[in-house]
Amino acid sequence: MANFQFNLLALNIALWESQKMLDISGQKFLTKAEGIQYTAYLDSVNVWTIGRGITYYEDGTKVKKGDRITVDREEKLFLNTLKKYVAVVNTKVTSNINQNQFNALVSFCYNVGIGGFTSSTLLKKVNKNPNDPTIRNEFAKWNKGTINGKKQIINGLVNRRKAEADLYFKK
Repeated sequence: MANFQFNLLALNIALWESQKMLDISGQKFLTKAEGIQYTAYLDSVNVWTIGRGITYYEDGTKVKKGDRITVDREEKLFLNTLKKYVAVVNTKVTSNINQNQFNALVSFCYNVGIGGFTSSTLLKKVNKNPNDPTIRNEFAKWNKGTINGKKQIINGLVNRRKAEADLYFKK
């Protein structure tokens, strides 16, 4: 029985080590990029948002004007929302990346969405060669939002993409 428990523990450790997590510095980075609001607000593209850039609750209900959440509720909502983006980056990135690269990619995915991330040239380049310097340019391309039906460069996204690229290439 002791041998079985040891093997099970070794298997769990191996599975855990094969999956990266957004570490504390990554969570701080994402929090700085998103900000935290406990009352719903309109984001830069006029979508009702709450907490750290969250537009939907766990049950699929959209955030709406007048919504309020507590600090504890925001933390749970953030961590629950974050899980799906961490899982996507773990699944879709097939190259060997470091923690800073992982954190930057989770922040990017969290902001552009799963569809945007999985179809991006950025992801293709990361999987081909995670040290390709042109990856920086791929971050920079995602600097627009749709406002009143028109794609527009948003200064906040320009700054965020630069910060994500800087984090990605930080040694």
